Amino acid sequence: MTHIFVNIATNDLERAKSFYTSLGAGINPLFTDENAACIVWDDNVYFMVLSKEYFSTFTEKEFADPATHAQVLIALSRESREAVDQIVEAGLANGGTEPTEPKDYGFMYSRDLEDPDGNGIEFVFMEPQAAEQGPDAYAAAQAQA
Repeated sequence: MTHIFVNIATNDLERAKSFYTSLGAGINPLFTDENAACIVWDDNVYFMVLSKEYFSTFTEKEFADPATHAQVLIALSRESREAVDQIVEAGLANGGTEPTEPKDYGFMYSRDLEDPDGNGIEFVFMEPQAAEQGPDAYAAAQAQA
């Protein structure tokens, strides 16, 4: 089994913990201290939110400030369009920002959310048939229906 751990930096660990738990994520206290918080999305997906100082101990590269630079775009799926809207609205109510308009491709719906540090997360819903068949086959089937 593969697990994914996404390391992201923060200026304020307590604020970041509050923000991510407001989205419905949990915190694993076994891997949380004054330097880092293990944000649990599900049994396989985790964010390690690290203080900038602690983050810098993992690399010799220059830190890219997420408020001004994009280094990675993280996308997490949700089970419905409504769930995408709910999680983004929770983020907006708890210090996040929405840098772009929602995107509706028919087979896929997404909204972008930035945490208070500027780290970007895209929440996405894809029609199950489109995920199974691919977007072109899904669109063709919808056109024939």
